Amino acid sequence: MHAQDVLDFWFLPPNDPAYGQPRPEWFRKDPVFDAQIRARFGSLITQAVAGGLREWDLELGPQGTLARILVLDQFTRNAYRETPESFAGDLLALSAAQSLVDSGADLGLAPFQRAFAYMPYEHAEDARMQQCAVDLFARLAGEHEGFTEMLDYAHRHRGVIARFGRFPHRNPILGRASTADELQYLSQPGAGF
Repeated sequence: MHAQDVLDFWFLPPNDPAYGQPRPEWFRKDPVFDAQIRARFGSLITQAVAGGLREWDLELGPQGTLARILVLDQFTRNAYRETPESFAGDLLALSAAQSLVDSGADLGLAPFQRAFAYMPYEHAEDARMQQCAVDLFARLAGEHEGFTEMLDYAHRHRGVIARFGRFPHRNPILGRASTADELQYLSQPGAGF
């Protein structure tokens, strides 16, 4: 399995008519899609979370790094939904995303690919990283149409971290006790992203 297999699965192959278009599977719970990722990419997820697949960064440059970010940040969330393992790749994904951004190589990715390179910032339970997410998505939305909703989500994520210092919807999954304020927040529609 190669980095290009990950990119073709997530974004579809470049010759597919839907390539470059948002996919409904990206942002909804879909047990069939999750099972496909587990079956097809489970061993890659294990390798990536253990610190592997870094050779992709060298082999394909920014595209390889993006593929590794997808495995660490997106595939984990699908394959291990509602379990602590769904967040197991977050720190490595954020480190890879920071390398891309710090080098400026993110700007060479297609706009829809850049969005997924920035997701690890948005997923971080860290106020500084949340501000970076807002800044990155604001730049993306300012340069390309179709990213205002993603920018809105970045603002919403930043607001939750500013208020609670963590994402309360993760508390039950990670075995963390929720405060009364967090429980009240979680009772609102859309609180769990």
